[in-house]
Amino acid sequence: MAEPKTTRNDASVEEFLAAVADPRRRADAQALCELMEQVTGQPPVMWGAAIVGFGQYRYEYASGRTGDWPAVAFSPRKQNLVVYLAEGFADDAALLARLGPVTTGKACLYVKRLDGVDTAALRELVSSGFALVHGRTITS
Repeated sequence: MAEPKTTRNDASVEEFLAAVADPRRRADAQALCELMEQVTGQPPVMWGAAIVGFGQYRYEYASGRTGDWPAVAFSPRKQNLVVYLAEGFADDAALLARLGPVTTGKACLYVKRLDGVDTAALRELVSSGFALVHGRTITS
């Protein structure tokens, strides 16, 4: 069985964020990192080459495959800040409506600019997403 490519590592979060080319995206990423650290109470840790995670959980598929993943995470991509919440947004319609101009995938929240979203709603999403999975084993 192949090992996951995105794993927790000792790379410097500060160096990674400082290397984000676009100044606005870099400032947003640094602010989001601070927000997520405050909300979760966990230090930021690099996962792979481009994901900053907070806390972690263990997943286990019906096939028996297991692995570890950050409880909540983000990545400053070229077009958006991508916020990863393992359990997705199925029960968060009201928070998403408050959040502002974002798009979502199954477990990803795409934010163009951090100053364009309701920070209180973002804090609630991160907090609830973190509480659902941190330190647990999730089976599917």
